[in-house]
Amino acid sequence: MQTNLHGRDLICDLDFSKEEVETVLDVAFDLKRKRALNEPHAYLRDKVLAMLFFFSSTRTRGSFEAGIAQLGGHGAFIESKSTQIANGDTEKEIGDIFGRYFDGIAIRHCDWGIGNRYLNLVAEASRVPVLNMQCDLYHPFQCLADLMTIMEKKGRDLRKKKMVVSWAYAASYSKPISVPQSLILQMPRFGLDITLSHPPEFALKPEIMEEAKAQAKKYGTSFEVVHDMDEGFKDADIVYAKSWGPLVFTDDAQKGAEITKKYEDWITNEKRMELAKEDSIYMHPLPADRNVEVTDGVIDGPHSVVFDEAENRLHAQKAVMALTMG
Repeated sequence: MQTNLHGRDLICDLDFSKEEVETVLDVAFDLKRKRALNEPHAYLRDKVLAMLFFFSSTRTRGSFEAGIAQLGGHGAFIESKSTQIANGDTEKEIGDIFGRYFDGIAIRHCDWGIGNRYLNLVAEASRVPVLNMQCDLYHPFQCLADLMTIMEKKGRDLRKKKMVVSWAYAASYSKPISVPQSLILQMPRFGLDITLSHPPEFALKPEIMEEAKAQAKKYGTSFEVVHDMDEGFKDADIVYAKSWGPLVFTDDAQKGAEITKKYEDWITNEKRMELAKEDSIYMHPLPADRNVEVTDGVIDGPHSVVFDEAENRLHAQKAVMALTMG
């Protein structure tokens, strides 16, 4: 167990080593047990977390706010539009001043080409940990919850298990690419063989692809890319299919919508799930575009673990807060 996480930022998935992630998971499982048994665990009594949102959420706000309270602290929910950020408060000022007011700063900022840079500039100026509640490049807490869920369903030894990270069609809006990027960086470290499946225009950032390949090589796992949804699903133990925007290809919203429309048949349905292994699990970070991105029969069906996955956001986030803010 690694015990050197106090005061550490978590902005990119690889900010924590594999051993440090294992520590997070050990603590997360213990905190989940404590909550199930109604055991008090106020490790952060009188600590206050600033939760700065540039991008709205359901699970992220709920799980962080509940989590810090269960740890004995308080979460201050701050919407960027209710601040003076638009009128001149810089990243340095937010980091320096909030770092004096609060014991941790959590930020959700998904604007393409802006979010990750913003978090890092705040972190440079802050004397307290900065936690990434999702940016344009990474969603580390979702990925930790996903890893926790996979281990609950498939065991701690994940070697030789195939995980497909697949694009899926959605018409609601051009969603960030942070979830698939976090998954391909983190999961190879824990033995999973990754297949990334997407239409050609929905590629991820080249430098992150190269890092994912490096992680796979380091940990002796496979990493492949296919452009056919059915091929990706074939013999998968874990199906993680969600939409993301063609942001690397174009940041023009109208052009992105036109490209997306071409792939309406990329839906996770019962027929496709039959291509995966009989005991496969279906994962999605939510919210999903029902009967567009995934059918009701799949997301509410026997393969789906989406609600366990959503619950584990709470436990994984509490573990990181306890370890970094304590």
